Amino acid sequence: MSRITPPRTARRLTVAAAAAAGAVLLTAVPATAHVEVESDRAQALAQNVEITFVAESESATAGITQLRVVLPEGIQPSDVVYGEGPTGWAFTANADGYTVNGPAVKAGEDAEHSVVVRQLPDAKELAFKTLQTYSDGRTDRWIELGGSGDDGHGHGHGNEAPVLKLKAAAPGAKTVGPSPSASRTPATAPTAVEEPASPTPQAADSRQDDDGGLSAAAWTGIAAAVLLAAAAVAFLVRGRRGAQG
Repeated sequence: MSRITPPRTARRLTVAAAAAAGAVLLTAVPATAHVEVESDRAQALAQNVEITFVAESESATAGITQLRVVLPEGIQPSDVVYGEGPTGWAFTANADGYTVNGPAVKAGEDAEHSVVVRQLPDAKELAFKTLQTYSDGRTDRWIELGGSGDDGHGHGHGNEAPVLKLKAAAPGAKTVGPSPSASRTPATAPTAVEEPASPTPQAADSRQDDDGGLSAAAWTGIAAAVLLAAAAVAFLVRGRRGAQG
């Protein structure tokens, strides 16, 4: 029995169809994960602005456990207050930014958190360099500026930092004064000052003696000295009389 070979044109169409299907599948795969930053009040010099960060997961086996954010110029760590985040996560201010971390979110899920900034600086855009750590110890570094993108090593190494575009400042908007130091403790109510106890009569007498006159003990000492001197004189007088007799 002879084998039927499909025409060359049919084979070409089959290969083309397979390639097209592969291209569709490739384009359907989500793009490389990244960190996004957004705000409803992204405007220069705006005050008490809530900013939301969404760290997209790039792992199907490990959950995100920590985000380390470096604040852009013009925003100090003391200007930032934690808003919301994954269950069990905590906020810690650093020298150049802050860290939010806690129990790993479910593998494959994004980690979203928000902060409130006291005032945005007078700028056109703000870049928030971010380090994203997973439960398996891997860290994605979203720190590149100027659209340099991935450095070729994959897994987010060298990927672009999230950037928040700002509208121009509102007319008349001004920079507020520096925020209070984060190390300053809240003022406490003054405690009542207790009056000293009334002095005893002996203490009053002693205080008067110190201020001017002599104390009773001093007068007693003087009298004893006078008596001693008189006894010495009498003794000498008696001695002389005996010698003359």
